[in-house]
Amino acid sequence: MKVLVQRVSHASVHIDGQLHGQIGQGLVLLVGFGPDDDEQSLRFCAEKCAHLRIFADDQGKMNRSVLDIGGGVLAISQFTLYGDCRKGRRPSFVQAAPPPVAERLYERFLDLLAEQGLPPQRGVFGAYMQVEIHNDGPVTLMVESPA
Repeated sequence: MKVLVQRVSHASVHIDGQLHGQIGQGLVLLVGFGPDDDEQSLRFCAEKCAHLRIFADDQGKMNRSVLDIGGGVLAISQFTLYGDCRKGRRPSFVQAAPPPVAERLYERFLDLLAEQGLPPQRGVFGAYMQVEIHNDGPVTLMVESPA
């Protein structure tokens, strides 16, 4: 499992020209799944994202989590995180979980975020989406489940 974490001042997702979800200060999580991901992978990444200390404290140091600041989460499924661009000119996605598996994992990941106290705004699995991200810092990190 891979989660590209972006600290944002605000973000939104539109589908078919309609606003589907938005947050103010918080995290955008672009989430991809591999075929071997399981409950342990999902739980690890949900807990890591919820408690990752990447927001400034009173001294300006990254010492607070999204939970600490009362921020929002926008979680978007993104199989392209598993794109392999090492050969040829078109990415290979053979390392990504098949759509039915990935959709189940995505829904469970959203549930686990909510259990952490972060009910996420979300995209629609498999939909063409326009995601507006105002990266704050910028701060962008990759969270991956243990092998």
